[in-house]
Amino acid sequence: MDDRAEQKNSRAQSDSLNGKSENGKQANDRSKFNWVTGRFQCSLAAVFKELRLEVEEDVKTRNGLRLPSSAYEFSIADSDGAFTVTLQAKEIQKSVVFKLAEHAILVRDDQGNSKFDVTLAYSDDGKCRLRVNQDEREYWQVRRMALEDLMFASY
Repeated sequence: MDDRAEQKNSRAQSDSLNGKSENGKQANDRSKFNWVTGRFQCSLAAVFKELRLEVEEDVKTRNGLRLPSSAYEFSIADSDGAFTVTLQAKEIQKSVVFKLAEHAILVRDDQGNSKFDVTLAYSDDGKCRLRVNQDEREYWQVRRMALEDLMFASY
């Protein structure tokens, strides 16, 4: 590739990242943004469902990392608007419960003590923001906050 072609390719990649097409116009016209679908996907029910799917993958991954001789296992179970991740070991059973409530997703330990609540905000830029104690979090950060002690403690 000659220098001129390489510069054009580099400029096109930069423009693409900045939301411009090759002719200089905006690549994604924000006036046509489907905010209704975006807002629906930012409902507590939709986020709870996505969180449930991602936690299930975390459980599968963590179980896959166990040694064959390990005397513990993680499981996930649904019940009445909630799901529970459980650690079952020789003499220990601990769990974390995620419950869909009216105004938040509640994360509790197996004694019913609050770990934290997840609330949502739909931003002006069309992004769904998960919030814990007023701090914005990604899905993986919420899952880690909820499950790290359960999945990586030495009992």
